[in-house]
Amino acid sequence: MSTPSFLKLPGCARALRLETARGAFAALWAEPEGERRGTALLVPGYTGSKEDFIALLEPLADAGYRVVAVDQRGQYETGGPADESAYAVAELGRDVLALTDRFAGEGDLHLLGHSFGGQVVREAVLAAYAAGGELPWRSLTLLSTGPGAIDPAEAARTRLLVDALASMDLESIWQVMRQMDGEAAPGHGPEIAEFLHRRWLANVPQALTAMGSHLVAAPDRVDELAAVPLPKLVVSGVQDYAWPVEEQSAMAERLHALRAVVEGAGHSPNAERPAETAAALAGFWAS
Repeated sequence: MSTPSFLKLPGCARALRLETARGAFAALWAEPEGERRGTALLVPGYTGSKEDFIALLEPLADAGYRVVAVDQRGQYETGGPADESAYAVAELGRDVLALTDRFAGEGDLHLLGHSFGGQVVREAVLAAYAAGGELPWRSLTLLSTGPGAIDPAEAARTRLLVDALASMDLESIWQVMRQMDGEAAPGHGPEIAEFLHRRWLANVPQALTAMGSHLVAAPDRVDELAAVPLPKLVVSGVQDYAWPVEEQSAMAERLHALRAVVEGAGHSPNAERPAETAAALAGFWAS
């Protein structure tokens, strides 16, 4: 999971709920001080939340972009029903389309998905393209995501989690995960540690099951996405436990996409190297 390094919102940002035709979504919303160059809609990954992007809000706003980061359905402060079918990737893609509609007519809209969120935004783009008509986005960025299923080692861990969700509550699973981490557990200050625990408990278990099940068996839809006439950027760190960096680079070639590798970052450049990641994103959007 991504871990924010801080939780206090910058002065340019606020927390709110976005009303859409598919319900309300918890969001962080940042506005530039001067002229707006566009809007960026940021979609987080598995076990993540809008806070995964908190360190990007200020630098992207400073670059002239309105930034909207959301909790997906079933994540943290958005919530959702106790029904796995509500969290199928196609349903989550429809949520992205509903969020996109919220910004219709308000200038360029740039779409970004991190990790599992990358496959969700891919689903939204493919659905919009299949429906015909003009696409509502100016660009698409895939951040630390891959063409299909996650790496076999990570898939094995995800299957363990999915199996545990069938018989254990979230608090019990949290305690087991902490025990399994042992001395390898990252050291967080009390505020971040409390947030990570609270966020985990706020997930809808059925959402975790459906999303995890998708990740271990996700189809490769890169060739379909390559046919969509939309500028694309693939961003990753220099290493990644979910999809090997080489696999992400090959995906970028298949997509005829621009490629950016953020030095010093792993699976979450947005949280680990936010200044460098924001610079890559703003440069792509401006081009």
